[in-house]
Amino acid sequence: MDKIIISGLQVESLIGVYEWEREAPTSLLLDVEISTDLQRAADSDNVADTIDYAAVAELLMVTAKQASFELLEALVSKLIDTLFSHFPVQQISMTVIKPGILPTARQVAVMLTRSR
Repeated sequence: MDKIIISGLQVESLIGVYEWEREAPTSLLLDVEISTDLQRAADSDNVADTIDYAAVAELLMVTAKQASFELLEALVSKLIDTLFSHFPVQQISMTVIKPGILPTARQVAVMLTRSR
């Protein structure tokens, strides 16, 4: 299966279990792998025949900004569901990275993979 990959997309979201985490949006990083058939786009060289990754990125940024969850798992699930509702893709793997949340780790991440 062909893939479109977006790495290190910075989004802002209100996320966290603790009160101090919910005072202001947090910067998160997203890595997204979208599995879909890209043969038509490869043959035509026309953006209309592919998944517009700029549109994907914009939708992820807007959705994350409007979201308010306690858990990264819930946010990632919402983001994946949103992509499925807007684009004709077969599978999405998404990792959300929350830098600096643990004093003993550089970052914490959650990865979910969902298929239609």
